[in-house]
Amino acid sequence: MRGGDAPALEKGMGDPSCCARPFSVLKKMSTPPTEPAQSLTGEPSPEEMEAAQAANDADALSQLQADLAALQAKNAELAEQALRSQAEAQNTRRRAEEEMSKARKFAVEGFAESMLAVVDSLEAGLAIKDATPEQLREGTEVTLRQLKSALERNKVVEINPAAGAKFDPHQHQAISVVPVPPGTTQDANTVVNVLQKGYLIAERVLRPALVTVSAPG
Repeated sequence: MRGGDAPALEKGMGDPSCCARPFSVLKKMSTPPTEPAQSLTGEPSPEEMEAAQAANDADALSQLQADLAALQAKNAELAEQALRSQAEAQNTRRRAEEEMSKARKFAVEGFAESMLAVVDSLEAGLAIKDATPEQLREGTEVTLRQLKSALERNKVVEINPAAGAKFDPHQHQAISVVPVPPGTTQDANTVVNVLQKGYLIAERVLRPALVTVSAPG
């Protein structure tokens, strides 16, 4: 070695920069590779997320299918109940119509039967050739009683208000308004006279009574 080279070698070995690059290369080579971020944080991978989503979709589809089957079964049950209810309603209506028809038929038959006695009395009276006025009157009164009795049995009742009774527009029909008869204390708007009797049938006005009514004072 030449005398002039030793200091230069010592200078090179003592200089820190001469070894900086080799050490940094060794450090990089010895450091293990960094793992993905999800393995450190615990987050699922895209494949795991896709599998989980598919499982959830399958569960949801199964639940929807079960709900649909339950709704279809309930719909079939309700439809059957509706058909039964409709059939029962039709049967009830038919029975009611039959009962009403029978009631009307029997009512007419009962009324007609009660009129037969009146017809018999009238024919018996006409069969008497030389009947006296007294006999005719007596026969007529008997026939009238029979007729009224037959009407009452069929719930036909007279409307025959007494003089001074309060005028009832539901059962009376005023023909005229007349002054209060002299010497009476009859109130205004009361019945003065009955011109024609009225009749009720089963508490319903069949014909109102024709009356005259007292005028206001």
